[in-house]
Amino acid sequence: MTQVKRNPSVVIIGAGMTGILMDIKLRQAGITDIVVLEKKDCVGGTWRENTYPGAACDVPAHMYTYSFEPNPNWSRFFAHGPEIKQYFEHVADKYDVKRDIRFNEAVTDAQYANGKWTVKTSQQQTYIADFIVCATGILHHPQFPDIPGLKDFKGTTFHTAQWNHNVDISASTRVGVIGTGSTAAQAIPELIKTGAKVSVFQRTPQWLMHLPDFTFSKTSRKLMARFPIITKIHRNMGKFFLEHFFTKAVTGHFIQKHALNFLCKANLRLSIKDKTLREKLRPHYQVGCKRVIINTTFYKGIQKPNAELITEGIERITETGIITKDGKHHELDVLVLSTGFNAFNFMRPMNLIGRNNLHIDKAWAHKIKAYRSMLLSDYPNFFLMLGPNTPIGNFSVIAMSEVQTDYVIKLIDKWREHEFDEFEAKQQAIDDFNAYVKEGLKGTSWVGGCQSWYLDADGDPILWPYTWQRWVDEMKQPQMEHLNTRSF
Repeated sequence: MTQVKRNPSVVIIGAGMTGILMDIKLRQAGITDIVVLEKKDCVGGTWRENTYPGAACDVPAHMYTYSFEPNPNWSRFFAHGPEIKQYFEHVADKYDVKRDIRFNEAVTDAQYANGKWTVKTSQQQTYIADFIVCATGILHHPQFPDIPGLKDFKGTTFHTAQWNHNVDISASTRVGVIGTGSTAAQAIPELIKTGAKVSVFQRTPQWLMHLPDFTFSKTSRKLMARFPIITKIHRNMGKFFLEHFFTKAVTGHFIQKHALNFLCKANLRLSIKDKTLREKLRPHYQVGCKRVIINTTFYKGIQKPNAELITEGIERITETGIITKDGKHHELDVLVLSTGFNAFNFMRPMNLIGRNNLHIDKAWAHKIKAYRSMLLSDYPNFFLMLGPNTPIGNFSVIAMSEVQTDYVIKLIDKWREHEFDEFEAKQQAIDDFNAYVKEGLKGTSWVGGCQSWYLDADGDPILWPYTWQRWVDEMKQPQMEHLNTRSF
């Protein structure tokens, strides 16, 4: 007698880019018992959180879409934050994703026992599920600097990921910005445009690549809407450039590596006229060790008369400003912290508890590891999207999530066909995968002598060291011999 195909209950945590995608793909696969738990009151993930001036994606806009939902209406080559959020809102509405979302429900606890996950939320709700898909994203917990006196400052302080739009910044405002990463490189020029006196406190300079942004005319947008092949060509061109230039450059391919090195160094030389300022902005690590910033506005902005680059270390923060290690006191009215995120939190701070009451903090006490970036030992029927060693460096996270989503569906389909009732990664498979990744990291730019958010506590990058196509090929089919499966 043929068994009826099962319809699993699935809890998706997060309604950002990956959560929206997962809901759509599960429904297309015939799975209907889905709940999406979202901690905030709308979709959008990182593009809902980051509203700082100048927020934009450094992946070409036509590549930063779902493959099944192109957008011929992008106004710029590099889309800005509000437009990207609008795109995700559009997709969520078009595919009726919001019917499955429970907004303002943060997951506090998720525990596995007796073949089921029990999920509890901040609204005192409880959900029972066969599977959990953790789509909480990568960079969503702001990191605050450990600087003496930070809480003493009497002016206005905020993190770039929590931008305070009620603060009036004008020509009479003295603004201090701590940090010079990709977010700062976008926000600082916008602050300078206000006429405010902007003091930029730089700990480590960054390599910037000049890749011009431009607007799409109304005519070109109409043509793309009428002839989808044009939009597809734009998308494929962006994918080709990132895959065969950027990704290969940072993973050690000789020609691309040296070309990227030349372009970034030439950009610095040609953009910054003052030799003293140029040397302050020159990194002393190889190009690609930190995420290469694609930007055309920072170098222009930092040379304006109302901008100042400060490279002396910060001694402490006072009630009225910042004292640097040379003893100088910098008076400020507003302090902006562009100090990044806690990149290794992943699903935490939720209490994720697997088999035998194993808490995720204990499981990851010595090393954050996952098989194929997604599966953990002792956490059956659980998927971590965009986990450690996903190929994040200068590529589209949407493309990554689509590959991972297909992998998830294939495993869940095996469960639906009664091949097993639960599965998890073997510990040996996790160890072997991480050894394989670590071996590949030896030739990459990420081990090029810098400190970055890419590095874990052991100094190992959490990125994928091989080509994009190799990752896609290896993710096409689950290797069941690497998994423990059980039937009840």
